[in-house]
Amino acid sequence: MMTVNFAAILTTEAAIKAVGSDGLLLKYVKDQTEAICIKAVKENGVALQYVKNQTEAICIKAVEKNEDALQYVKDQTEAICIKAVKANGFALQHVKTQTEAICIKAVEKNGDALQYVKDQTEAICIRAVEENGFSLQYVKDQTEIICMKAVKDNGFPLQYVKDRTETICIKAVENNGDAIQYVFDQTETICTKAVEENGFSLKYVKDQTEAICIKAVEENGFSLQYVKDQTEAICIRAVEENGFALQYVKDQTEAICIKAVEENGLALQYVKDQTEAICIKAVGENNDGIQYVLDQKLFISIATSFGIKVNMPASESADLSASK
Repeated sequence: MMTVNFAAILTTEAAIKAVGSDGLLLKYVKDQTEAICIKAVKENGVALQYVKNQTEAICIKAVEKNEDALQYVKDQTEAICIKAVKANGFALQHVKTQTEAICIKAVEKNGDALQYVKDQTEAICIRAVEENGFSLQYVKDQTEIICMKAVKDNGFPLQYVKDRTETICIKAVENNGDAIQYVFDQTETICTKAVEENGFSLKYVKDQTEAICIKAVEENGFSLQYVKDQTEAICIRAVEENGFALQYVKDQTEAICIKAVEENGLALQYVKDQTEAICIKAVGENNDGIQYVLDQKLFISIATSFGIKVNMPASESADLSASK
């Protein structure tokens, strides 16, 4: 830590050296010049509180260094305030006379600074939610255009929309399907848009129709796990998108299983009732699927058919020969 002899801060040179190390030492400088003050506030913005004769130049340097210094500005000009809020929008809380220009700059920097705006206009609110959709929670008079802007880039601010129209809801779920959980009146159109964006959003759909479920599994086969009433059509679409979705099929049919292993031969590991046709399809798609063929005779037969070399223990080979 620098040791300062306060009595020695008498010359301009000594003062500049002192405040350059610690701006708050300005409080001990008797003969303040603009140069000394600027040096002090450039080191620590809040040193502005010790400036005897504030100029706009000094104040601007202070708020550029630390926006909180705005609270110590005696004569707040629009230029000084804009500098402060451009550095940190939350400095708006220290602005004595707010103008739309100052407020817009503040919310463009930090959307949540909207909570400190005394006279909200639609223009200010739009800029705020464009910067941060969640700033919608601070909008006093919501309009559809403000709400649309809020949910455009992040659907979750829908939770703060007071009048959730279908248009706003669709815009929200198109951005993030999981925003469907904040939709009061779920229509098939809204639900379809949601699962098209994210198949897993199906878990928030209250009234699942086959059409909605098919859209969900087409987007992500694994969303089959959230389908309440599975049909063969839904299951087939799911495994066509991802063969491993077969693990979530409650009632496996040969048709469903074949579609699954045709998409990914390794899905054979999830087949409960293996048939020759299913196993052949699986190994045909991926030779590594042979490892999941459970019946030993079928295993050898398919391996031979596909020219797959397998190493079997001598005891198993003997048992197999004896059974022929």
